[in-house]
Amino acid sequence: MTMKTTKYLAAVLTVAALAAFRPAEAQIIPDTYINVDWQLNVPVGSSFADKTTGWGMNFEGGYFVTPEFSVGPFISYHTNFENIPRQTLQLKPGTAMTTNQKHSLFQLPFGVTGRYTFLKDRVFEPYVGVKLGANYAEMASYYSIFKHYDDTWGFYVQPEIGVSIFPWTSQRYGFHVALYYGYSTNSGSLLVYSMDNINSFGLRVGVSF
Repeated sequence: MTMKTTKYLAAVLTVAALAAFRPAEAQIIPDTYINVDWQLNVPVGSSFADKTTGWGMNFEGGYFVTPEFSVGPFISYHTNFENIPRQTLQLKPGTAMTTNQKHSLFQLPFGVTGRYTFLKDRVFEPYVGVKLGANYAEMASYYSIFKHYDDTWGFYVQPEIGVSIFPWTSQRYGFHVALYYGYSTNSGSLLVYSMDNINSFGLRVGVSF
């Protein structure tokens, strides 16, 4: 496990510890929920920065407009990497560059999330949900002491299934686990590389209160 991933997990556990010392009550604000998650992201069909990493987090909250259905805001971030061995790139006629590289793809999706919760007010609360919004992405190549990058924006959609687990019936805090699939319309180009849409799936583990 990398040091950066360990820091993310430590942040999630800190939130859990703070939540544990709240007075026993249903929620901080009635009829709401808040999730703070560490996430693992697996790129699908990517030709740029296609390695699985755990360098990301997710933050979201919702208000239950009915006992089962909730809506609210979300924001998350993630970075995937790929090491490129030393090679010669033909940048344009008569211009070439020989170097090794590290590619990174940073994503920052944000917008609105909706979910339908089954078995409300139980120890295990399974749900299905979808997130819709915008996605900022940065393609970057690091070589020698230089960084070459391209900023892109796109539309973002993410269906997911998950479960919130509340082991302590006297307090409304517990754990959260989810599987998700993310798609965005971001496209960009960098040096001799290009990207057309971003597809990925992953796992989230965190706290819920």
